[in-house]
This record gives sequence, C-alpha cells and structure tokens, in this order.
Amino acid sequence: MSSTLQGPEKTTEEIEKIIEQTKNSDQKIFPILKPGNWVGLKAGALSYNLINTDAGPKVVIAYGINTPDNFVFLTQQHLGTMDSKDLADEAFRNLRNYETEFTYSKVLQNKVLTSSGHDFSSERILSEAHMLKAHAMLEAEEILVSIPRRTCMMVISRNANEKLLGAFLSLHKDAWEDDSYGNAPIANILFTMKAGRITGHIALDSITRNE
Repeated sequence: MSSTLQGPEKTTEEIEKIIEQTKNSDQKIFPILKPGNWVGLKAGALSYNLINTDAGPKVVIAYGINTPDNFVFLTQQHLGTMDSKDLADEAFRNLRNYETEFTYSKVLQNKVLTSSGHDFSSERILSEAHMLKAHAMLEAEEILVSIPRRTCMMVISRNANEKLLGAFLSLHKDAWEDDSYGNAPIANILFTMKAGRITGHIALDSITRNE
C-alpha cells in the first residue's frame, strides 16, 4: 500500500469530504509511526514526537486515513475542519479496536513473541492493553520491543539470556535491512517497556555499523 500526503491543491470542501468518509466506511484515521527524517514532516504532515533526542526526533507519530489504495496523511489543512484532540482521540480509538494477536516463536523456545503481517501491527505498540498481553505471555516485568518496519513487531523479555537476546537482535537486524517486502522503515532501535508503556529506547545504529 502506497502513501500520499494531502497536497495544497485540495480545497476545504474536498478535505471535509475525505474526513466525512472516515465516519461512514472502513476509511478510518489511524496513528502511523514514521522515522524522524520522514519527508512528510517537511510537507506539513501532522505529527508529534514519540522518541526524541538531542539530534532531533527518532520516531514520530503521524495521522493517516486508511483508504483502499493508499494512506492519505493528514496535514495542517485538516485542522481547519477537525479539532486536533478529536482527531487524535479518534485515531487511537481506531487503533485500540484494531485487533492483532501475539504468537510464540517455537524456534526461539517460546521466549519471543511476534505480532506481524497487518497494516497496524507496529503501531499497536501504542496500545497499552495489547502490550500488557506481551508482559503476561512472557511473564516479564520489562520487555524489549522491535518494530523496525511497518507491519512488524517482535518482543522479548529484557531478562532473557544472552544467547536469546543475540538471536533477537539478529532478527531485528534482518528485518531492518530487508526492504524486499516494501514495508516502510520505522527505526533501528529497541523500545523498552514496563506495564504496557514505553519507558525508553536503545539505539542500534552504532551496533549495526560495527558488525
């Protein structure tokens, strides 16, 4: 599925029509994770920082309408027809209602979970209820979450043994470097989570370069 930005040629009436469609069809607004250097930011896409650093944002949350052909990303124009809080509330409500499940990896001794293959698998890291399932399934107070590309999520306990963590890092690295499926990149980092919420991140750029 391709992605487009809502360009300046769209009139207010056209924007209102697009938003009205989201209320009466499957074309719903969702939060969409993007890297901090995403070109859409320069084009005025609505977003806020999820992971920020002194050098700038590493991961941002944008908002897009899931149409049959592509994602239409919302820009500042849409704030003329939608309240920003209402927009965010609707997007996260749609994400909560977007069901995805975790599966144990038998190859990795059922110590790693995957939840991949759907449009918003990666974005479900923003759903506390969903991520609490991962804590419970792994019996882990703190977890590491890999979402290198859209539609991809892998989870492991932060207290897993060194061999398993190494295998997990290899899976992340392979997914991050594999563009064969056309899934847009998000970040070469691991998220740390407690109680279903993001608590920090571990940058892997230097690790990847040194290997």
